[in-house]
Order: sequence, then C-alpha cells, then structure tokens
Amino acid sequence: MAVYVDAAIWNYAGRRWCHLLADDMDELHRFASLLGVKQSSYQGPPKTSAPHYDITGFERDRAVRLGAIECSRDEIVAVFRRVRVKNGKIRS
Repeated sequence: MAVYVDAAIWNYAGRRWCHLLADDMDELHRFASLLGVKQSSYQGPPKTSAPHYDITGFERDRAVRLGAIECSRDEIVAVFRRVRVKNGKIRS
C-alpha cells in the first residue's frame, strides 16, 4: 500500500493546496492522522468519487518526508481512477 501527493498548485484562501490519496482507505486516514489533518477534512463519497484529503503545501512537504510518493498530474489522475468508488458521487 502507498500514499500519494500531487503538486501543491491549487490556490485557495491564501494557500497552495494538493491532494493526498492512498491505495487503501484505512491507510489514507492513518496517514492523514499522522500529518495532523483532521478526519473532518476527508472528502469522499458521496461528495466526491475518490477518497482523498486536500492538504496544504506545508503538509505536503511533511507528507513526502514521511514517505508519501510525489506524483505528476498524470500519475495522480491514474491513482484517482484506481481508488475511486464507482457510482460514489451524487450528481446534481
């Protein structure tokens, strides 16, 4: 099992953000907890189709130091597709 992060390129609220994904949901939550990210920050079905956390660039740097795998945009999209929950997102 592995944990993945993409580049912190998304600007919001004065910070740069990225995605934290994992091959396994338990691993995702365990790693987020290790980073100090609250579980209330979790995003997954039915809100989004792939379980993940949005984390800041600062948290990303720490995640990489703790063993998260840095991914390009194409690589993180492949991970997203692999871990997504079919029919997990409610469409409005």
